[in-house]
Amino acid sequence: MSKRHSSILSNLAVPLVISPFLLGAGYVFWSTVSARIDGSTSMQSIAQTETKFSSIESVPAGTFAYGGSTTWAPIRQAIDPLIEEAHPNFQLQYTEAEGETPGSGTGVKMLLNDQLSFSQSSRGVKEEEYQQARVQDTTLTEIPVAIDGVVVTVHPNLPVDSLTIDDLKSIYQGIFTNWQDLGGPDLEIVPYSRRRADSGTIEFFVDRVLDNNRFGSSVEFVDTVTVGVKKVSENLGGIYFGSAPEVVSQCKVKPLALVNDAGESIPAHQGDYIRPGECPEKRNKINFEAFQSGNYPLTRRLYVISKESERAGSRAAKAYTEMLLTGEGQRLLQELGFVPMRGN
Repeated sequence: MSKRHSSILSNLAVPLVISPFLLGAGYVFWSTVSARIDGSTSMQSIAQTETKFSSIESVPAGTFAYGGSTTWAPIRQAIDPLIEEAHPNFQLQYTEAEGETPGSGTGVKMLLNDQLSFSQSSRGVKEEEYQQARVQDTTLTEIPVAIDGVVVTVHPNLPVDSLTIDDLKSIYQGIFTNWQDLGGPDLEIVPYSRRRADSGTIEFFVDRVLDNNRFGSSVEFVDTVTVGVKKVSENLGGIYFGSAPEVVSQCKVKPLALVNDAGESIPAHQGDYIRPGECPEKRNKINFEAFQSGNYPLTRRLYVISKESERAGSRAAKAYTEMLLTGEGQRLLQELGFVPMRGN
């Protein structure tokens, strides 16, 4: 790992977990190209054989506006500078829409308005977005680069460790309003969420958990993950959900296990829960194996979205995606807490 990479990781606002290599099954690349790594291969030999950012050709020169999902913030901070380092003439300019909250939906909207060369999204393209692109006589392309999990958190002192998806649905629709309904104490449930229009994470939750129904009137909306985590850390009855790399390693909240279709309670973190008193010396680490296998019930993919054309912006999107899907890109994504595609 380069000194610059180490420095970027250590200075990130979101706590990061540096994980061992778990990439025995191989990587997926832009087309059908794949590179397989034996699970017993040493880290040194992996570093010598993995495909690098610098190996990608046809990288356009210029400065390219991009943005979108806040789930991608750690990637923008830690990986994108290394991409620019490998290709100095390829510069990325993070861009937000004036007066709008950053998020997957905002990013696609900006892409359609030609304000971005490509968008980073924590959900796939919606049918109405495809239709808007057709009106412009173009097509939107989505390429997955990693797997993420949506993790539910509560106050560390709340004596509840696991919920079903139906429990979550009932909480966020206002059917369950007291933790006593879920085997907990006689305490009001205070559900927090970002707004659906602002975030692909929320859109995923509404689709997968709420069956596309609206939030109940008991939900309190927050603008950022930071605020959501803070609210739960200060409220014993609070509950909040977010992208795994954003919330699992936080010191002041407890990630809950979720019950899957097989009736198994699957923790979002590895091993025993690390309590706040042991943090930050120790931090909870993401349950990569459960996310990768699909045993954890709330997983989704991260996408690079672009317009299909021969314009420089589309070529920039293709080159950026290719780099994230190299061995180097997949390894760095895993170090940030995302699950590599590995043939999925």
